[in-house]
Amino acid sequence: MNNEDEFHDAVTGLDSDESCEGTSEASFKDAVVYDGAQKNNGAVPQENGIKKHRSSLPAPMFSRNDFSVWSILKKCIGLELSKITMPIVFNEPLSFLQRISEYMEHTYLIQKACSQSDSIERMQTVAAFAVSAVASQWDRTGKPFNPLLGETYELTREDQGFRLISEQVSHHPPISAFHTESLTGDFVFHGSIYPKLKFWGKSVEAEPKGTITLELYKHKEAYTWTNPFCCVHNIILGKLWIEQYGTVEIVNHSTGEKCVLNFKPCGMFGKELHRVEGYIQDKSKKKRCVIYGKWTECMWSIDPQVYEAHRKLEKKGTTDTKKQKQEEPEAVNEDADEMPEVQETVAVIPGSTLLWRISSRPPNSAEMYNFTNFSMTLNELEPGTEGVLAPTDCRLRPDIRAMENGNMGNEVIKTQNQPEKRRDWKRSREQLVKSWWFQLGTNPYTGSQDWLYTGGYFDRKYTDCPDIY
Repeated sequence: MNNEDEFHDAVTGLDSDESCEGTSEASFKDAVVYDGAQKNNGAVPQENGIKKHRSSLPAPMFSRNDFSVWSILKKCIGLELSKITMPIVFNEPLSFLQRISEYMEHTYLIQKACSQSDSIERMQTVAAFAVSAVASQWDRTGKPFNPLLGETYELTREDQGFRLISEQVSHHPPISAFHTESLTGDFVFHGSIYPKLKFWGKSVEAEPKGTITLELYKHKEAYTWTNPFCCVHNIILGKLWIEQYGTVEIVNHSTGEKCVLNFKPCGMFGKELHRVEGYIQDKSKKKRCVIYGKWTECMWSIDPQVYEAHRKLEKKGTTDTKKQKQEEPEAVNEDADEMPEVQETVAVIPGSTLLWRISSRPPNSAEMYNFTNFSMTLNELEPGTEGVLAPTDCRLRPDIRAMENGNMGNEVIKTQNQPEKRRDWKRSREQLVKSWWFQLGTNPYTGSQDWLYTGGYFDRKYTDCPDIY
């Protein structure tokens, strides 16, 4: 048996999340807020004839206190982790394909961009959507299940106006492709994701790979970007916490405008924890606005000159405070990377415009893997649905279903011990000319390799789909 034939459930799909305090309402008092705030924003529909989605899981999460990953990871420092098997106890009851669908929690932002007439305003809204797409990771320390080769996930949300299909199109390297389209024909949102993970002793770093594309048909525009790096701290000892960092460039390929967002690392005193700061420039490279906030809370925009004037006053007023902090000795902890204290909520500069604000989580979120309202619904399997879904849909995976139901016993173990079935399916899959629903091609806007949707999934012709579970 060689490495290419092995099946490993855990680490490949790690897309974990961070910690942050709730947003303070007081911080918004000096700002200008857009009319028509968030529609539903992932919340459970309650009226107007729209289907009501569940607001809880069948069983709460279990304790991980009696388990340690050190025996598995101690030999992996500095290595890529996609082929390392991890205990199921560190998972959450979702497939990575379902985790990808959480990009759509704030679909109202795409719809808002479709309705805006000014291209700079559209770029602001698209930038807010790009930040909001990683917001569900806040405090999500469980990792999703790795999808099997050929596994799929579909999601139709009439209340939010979209439908999505995703598929695991490659096993080594693990690549997940997705395609989302508006139910009214306003947009498509698609991409292929290949997270590459490395273990650095106390932390796991996820390097984002793959291009994300948003097309707005009304404006004949296409935007592309990649996600920031994600680092999960205290894998071995201490409280898990996450930071995201790196530069994200969003390009409007139709107008030449660009948004550059800097997801800042937390820094020595944690002052930059969760902060995002950037700007939008037009095709002549003139800065048109500054964007700032936290990916765990909210994002704002402001005129560049006003922003720079405020920063100068801020730096002048904090010089003495910084000197005082530098004189204080820093505590050293060799056992764990303590999470810095979360600083005050975003200080809003007068005249700023609110682009996006995170929704509150359900009251039982802490007992439900820190899921959002939107996340709670993703593995819901309603009566009669099983006969409609493709047999490869991850809602039908018995290991994920067992974990969601609180059954960590024989059913999970039995499902985890089916490598022969998966290897046989992999060999037969390799003989096919193309993927079931996606094919490897070229992104028409970036020129890079991308897995593109070939269509036909929602025709419901699944007779040739294999039994991979």
